[in-house]
Amino acid sequence: MRVAIIGGGAAGCFAAISVKRRCPEAEVTVYESDEKLLSKVAVTGGGRCNLTNSFAKVKSIESVYPRGARLMKRLLMQFSHEDTFRWFESEGVRLVVQEDCCVFPKSQNAMEIVDTLVSLMRGLGVCVKTGHRLRRLVRADEGNGSVGSEGNFKLVFSENGDYCRHADKVLVAMGGIPKLKGFSFLDGIGLEIVSPVPSLFGLCLPNQAITEMTGTVVNDVSVSIRGTKLRAEGPLLITHWGMSGPAILRLSSYGARFLAESEYKADIAVNWFGESSESEVAEQLARLSSANLQKQLSSVYPNRFNSRLWQHLLQRCGLRPEQRWAELGSKSRNKMVATMTNDIYHVDGKNRFKEEFVTCGGVSLRSVSQSTLEAKACPGLYFAGEVLDVDAVTGGFNLQAAWTMGEVAASNLVDSL
Repeated sequence: MRVAIIGGGAAGCFAAISVKRRCPEAEVTVYESDEKLLSKVAVTGGGRCNLTNSFAKVKSIESVYPRGARLMKRLLMQFSHEDTFRWFESEGVRLVVQEDCCVFPKSQNAMEIVDTLVSLMRGLGVCVKTGHRLRRLVRADEGNGSVGSEGNFKLVFSENGDYCRHADKVLVAMGGIPKLKGFSFLDGIGLEIVSPVPSLFGLCLPNQAITEMTGTVVNDVSVSIRGTKLRAEGPLLITHWGMSGPAILRLSSYGARFLAESEYKADIAVNWFGESSESEVAEQLARLSSANLQKQLSSVYPNRFNSRLWQHLLQRCGLRPEQRWAELGSKSRNKMVATMTNDIYHVDGKNRFKEEFVTCGGVSLRSVSQSTLEAKACPGLYFAGEVLDVDAVTGGFNLQAAWTMGEVAASNLVDSL
């Protein structure tokens, strides 16, 4: 029995190991278009590999999987983050859970994860073919009504179609495909494709004074896209080109399609006090004022800010830094509160988040079985990972989806042999 796995990333390699362990006699081949396996895993988490999350602070599955939440809720019951934790530790990888619930190898080295997976594949006898870009996937019975002895599928790798391989089962785990034309290898299979757009990116604020605060981080802010219900919370990082950090990355994930349709032009509102209301912020500032009436505005400020950002916000409020707290009138206080809780910036463009490129879109979940990840229109063809219309916010959730879907697809593929 020949099993072809298209894609040597997290989902593909994890699935290859699972198939081979469940069915040692199967001939499992991983075809990867790049020259190396797991290149994306090697750079994730800044090269430390944020391989999952403890989910301890997750309010709902929908909050971390903007696309595919219902599917992931079902699949995580079959292979959860706890299963991932146990799986890697059983292979000798010691893991640590950070305060923010992100899980990393204790070595803080992504290559430990890469080497572990590659070593397991080699030891199990998984065949690996790098530099193999799939040009077309063809059902062997296409056009003649019979499967034939070569297998259920023909995999075409060359432009002219003369380099082919055959397989009885195929698992597509290619990761995110940034452009619709990248799915052309599936033409004729009968799948619905959701047009892909970028997710997880910073927001560009060209020629705006806040970019002079480069490197400033404010923990616990709330950001939203004006005119929508899209909102995210978390730390915010100011860069020389705009804004990034977990809050912005989450917002870009939630609003991936809206922002794409808006050509990455929109107004965002920042509540510098997180989810605190105007009245709560007014009370905080009133306490600060009453304790420092004779001090200048520039010298006393909430400890969530640094001096540079506070000076910037005072300018946004139309206040003089040398003004004393005792001199603030009610109008100025109201302006300060309004600015701190609803500070508007115009977005004009996006900025890719390091090497961790994530796409929103892919093979529609309506095209696959929600239990097995097998294509409804093409028995024997399975999907796993970001090639499906499933993606997550930053924090280890995308890799968890890869492990989970790779395991579930592999399990069902073997059960069908």
